[in-house]
Amino acid sequence: MKWTSISAIYFLFFAASAFFLLPFGVRTHEEVGAKKVPGQADSAPHKFDLKRHLLKAALLALVLFGIYYVNWTYGWITADDLDFYN
Repeated sequence: MKWTSISAIYFLFFAASAFFLLPFGVRTHEEVGAKKVPGQADSAPHKFDLKRHLLKAALLALVLFGIYYVNWTYGWITADDLDFYN
């Protein structure tokens, strides 16, 4: 596999992981006990640590890409295995 393909597939895993991890570990103002700004949504996060979120997404993407790459190398699950209609 070319390095360009590796980086593109890893980026796809990274983007998907970043969106998947968004609702986890976020605390609202009510949970923290902080005062809300007038007009603020009840579900708005108290503090969003972007660096930590991106690090978690990068680690999850690395694990998922590792599983994908090992499967691609050894061919454990192929496209024929996913053909449920034939």
